[in-house]
Amino acid sequence: MEASLADASELASRLRFSFDSGHIWLGETRMILLHGAAVIALRKELIDSLGTDRARGVLTRIGYASGVSDAAWARKLYPDASGTELLVMGPQLHKLEGMVCTRNGRLNIDVAKGIFYGEFIWESSFEADAHTELYGVSSEPACWMQLGYASGYVSTLMGKFILFNETECSAAGAHQCRIVGRPPVEWHDAEASLKYFQPDSVADHIIALQTQVQNLRYSIDEDLHTDDLVGASPSFRQASSLLKKAAASQVTVLLLGETGVGKERFARALHNASNRADRPFVAVNCAALPEQLIESELFGVEKGAFTGAQQSRPGRFERAHGGTLFLDEAGELSASAQAKLLRVLQEGELERIGDSHTRKVDVRVVAATNVNLSEAVQEGRFRKDLYYRLNIYPVTIPPLRERKDDIALLVQRFLDKYCVRHSKQVIGVTDQVMHAFKQYSWPGNIRELENVIERGIILAQEGGRIDLADIFPAIMDDAGKPRLSGLSKDGSVLKQDEGTVEAFLDYVQKNKVSLDEVESVLLKAAMARADGNLSSAARALGMTRPQLAYRLKKSS
Repeated sequence: MEASLADASELASRLRFSFDSGHIWLGETRMILLHGAAVIALRKELIDSLGTDRARGVLTRIGYASGVSDAAWARKLYPDASGTELLVMGPQLHKLEGMVCTRNGRLNIDVAKGIFYGEFIWESSFEADAHTELYGVSSEPACWMQLGYASGYVSTLMGKFILFNETECSAAGAHQCRIVGRPPVEWHDAEASLKYFQPDSVADHIIALQTQVQNLRYSIDEDLHTDDLVGASPSFRQASSLLKKAAASQVTVLLLGETGVGKERFARALHNASNRADRPFVAVNCAALPEQLIESELFGVEKGAFTGAQQSRPGRFERAHGGTLFLDEAGELSASAQAKLLRVLQEGELERIGDSHTRKVDVRVVAATNVNLSEAVQEGRFRKDLYYRLNIYPVTIPPLRERKDDIALLVQRFLDKYCVRHSKQVIGVTDQVMHAFKQYSWPGNIRELENVIERGIILAQEGGRIDLADIFPAIMDDAGKPRLSGLSKDGSVLKQDEGTVEAFLDYVQKNKVSLDEVESVLLKAAMARADGNLSSAARALGMTRPQLAYRLKKSS
């Protein structure tokens, strides 16, 4: 059959430019504009340093990854489109991205039966022109990245690998470029081309050596590295460096920071890096226990000490003997508990409630609080001597809004964790979600990010990415609404209000919102903006008060 390629202008209208942040979006995928000269320079450096064969492999795999991404985006944008309709979007996107113009060709496709044969003509190939500019007329086809793109795009739609080869190339002196795609088993020399889609053995060796160097560096690095302590930002590195220096001593550490910054994780990392790592780590949240129970929980109780104490039991200090006790929300301790804690810190001994026998304990205390203890001392809510005893070695853990560079690392950590917990494969988050994450203020800090990722994994499609619809609305509200402009049908940049209309139409089409639903949203929004004033809302919508009242009644 003849494959007729539709105009790319409809897809071009989905391209958005954010002048505030410098982002370019194609749907929810972040794009970049590169100078053609930069890509040509990269091509030359790869060929000159790796040789033609290995350079071809690198560029082929780059193109393949791009094709896979575009195919996944097209399928998500048009879930009801046929295989043929989705396939022709690939050349449209390739043309929109400035790589090549694809003309009508032969196409036989049946996704259900796994049948594919495609033959297309390329004109104005960027790669062919670039290769000719660098090396003159070539002895073989040179559109490597574009071939990778075609293979990646079609393979994703077919659910099986489809290999494209270039049978004619303008870089090799032909009038135009011609490509043919079909399953590898239908090519008599498939192995010669398939090797370019496999990771290069030399590259793997280099990566392995880099990994070894990285591991050696970590072994002497002053940073703390555990499964739950992730970060690379300057503020994170400063806090972890302070903890590392404290780990070798027995000094009492006071962790300061907002709720949700990960104080317990830092305390565990400190314990694991100390010479007490093989002994117990016991954590207690002082704010979560009633005042009448906090002392018995911390220091233990003897049988008959009070009603309900039917047997003797050790407290958290005794259970942590030889190890580390983490006192979270230490600022919430009662006055009596503060006095007993001070004695343990100073003398290393305690008495259970209802007992006169003194017990020695060897415990390293790590305290944490999100309240200002110095203010609590001035207000008489916290003992001054205990404050000085806890405040020997304070470490402030920065809030997430001050370590935005760590968000991507944390997102991957939580993706790995919750994909396993929920037995679901989610490959990541979309570029726009990551952008929203970095714009958001994160009042709940890392704990909030972890909750958002778990929710996103539950809502996302199997094998897909977490997108804007899967995250909490508050994140999008807080991230703000950047000025976005798109492309009109003729390729010119739209005005800001025109871009907003285009984006709204994209949303309506993608989510299949009916006209009645659109009207209902507009009516309710106008009423909300007018604080319920019917006349004011009617004026804003350009209608009379009775007309608005009738439409509101109709939509309710």
